Amino acid sequence: MKLKKILFWVSTVLLTAIMLFSVYNYLFNHEMIRGFFENMGYPTYLIYPMATAKILGLITIWGNFSKWLKEWAYAGFFFNSLLAFFAHYMISDGEHMGAVLAILFVLTSYFSGKEVRP
Repeated sequence: MKLKKILFWVSTVLLTAIMLFSVYNYLFNHEMIRGFFENMGYPTYLIYPMATAKILGLITIWGNFSKWLKEWAYAGFFFNSLLAFFAHYMISDGEHMGAVLAILFVLTSYFSGKEVRP
């Protein structure tokens, strides 16, 4: 049980760090992110809503308000990370490892958290 608790907290903190880094770049390095989005073929109007969704997802996970909302937050982070992996992989920019780590942290936090935090 103690190992699962450590896994949960470490993976949740690392997931939070990755998502906050992403949000920071979306908000404060907007031109760079706009270039990435354009290069990958994504519409740039998604940048601010994605930043907002990531902040709300982190609040939901850390706040532990609702099991239902927490499930949706984890699902959102999983699909966002999975799609980010494939987007980076398909254009061969070598930036896909951050997404791999995010997927790993999402899954570890989710599954270990099911037993640690009801």
